[in-house]
Amino acid sequence: MNTDLEREDGEEVDRNGSEALNHSNAEASEFSTSSLRPLAPGLYLVATPIGNLEDITLRALRVLRSVDKIACEDTRQTQKLLNHFDIRTPTISYHMHNEAGRAVELATALKAGARIAVVSDAGTPGIADPGGQIAAAAIAAGVPVFPVPGANAAISALIASGLSGESFTFHGFLPAKEGQRRTALEALRGHTGDTLIFYEAPHRILDTLADVTAIFGPAQHVVVARELTKLHEEFLRGAVTEVRATLASRASVRGEIVLLFAPAAEATREGKPSSIAAEVRELMKTQGLDEKDALKQVARARGMGKSEAYRELQRERGKS
Repeated sequence: MNTDLEREDGEEVDRNGSEALNHSNAEASEFSTSSLRPLAPGLYLVATPIGNLEDITLRALRVLRSVDKIACEDTRQTQKLLNHFDIRTPTISYHMHNEAGRAVELATALKAGARIAVVSDAGTPGIADPGGQIAAAAIAAGVPVFPVPGANAAISALIASGLSGESFTFHGFLPAKEGQRRTALEALRGHTGDTLIFYEAPHRILDTLADVTAIFGPAQHVVVARELTKLHEEFLRGAVTEVRATLASRASVRGEIVLLFAPAAEATREGKPSSIAAEVRELMKTQGLDEKDALKQVARARGMGKSEAYRELQRERGKS
């Protein structure tokens, strides 16, 4: 009796195993033939390498070879990639200065059955790069939109940062002007527990880190990811003042930068008050200084000019 049950169980296992194997073979057959199918009409948002050409995907190469046209943020930059992989597909410019008008033109072609790929200079189109408007236009026109995933600087930096990836927000580039940048950062002070991700230009990173210090405190842990996937890839991790000092000690800072940090709760922040107004009040209270002298001292401590500190003080007061 037991032997019969074992035999029946064995037959069931074999039958299930055979079914699973057949299913696996069917999936493999589907994957192997997908590259032989003609590319369907529609819009293809194709991610391209952010530095290392080996990060291109097989699907991206097939799509770029098969579409009728490639819309590029910079045709010269994309042509280097296409030449490397011997892709002869025609290109057309599609960048922030002509995005609105070009989106209408491309949408018209898409409605007529065209197959068009959109690429940025590097990474995933539509993420702090052109791509969003044409995707919206295609969807509004009833045209299929296909994501072709691949390299992305923000996600690549996040997974190697050591910070939590459970809850994060991406904020693109911070404003270039100091007052607007500080306002944007101050609005994020309550995002405790979230990892915040920003892109930043190398010539502004020191100023941005100074603003992070002023708003989130000198002990705020940050990660600066630079030149991702390239020969000189670098991650700097530590207190914001330490990371800034490391970069400031160099003759120059180069390469694309991703800045990441998770704001600490107010109760755990260390160091000086976050606003100039608060620092001025503290000095007037503890040292008996008048406002003018207190502001001068704050400006020196922050490495700011007096007029710049005064404008910031007025901006803070205007918000209250």
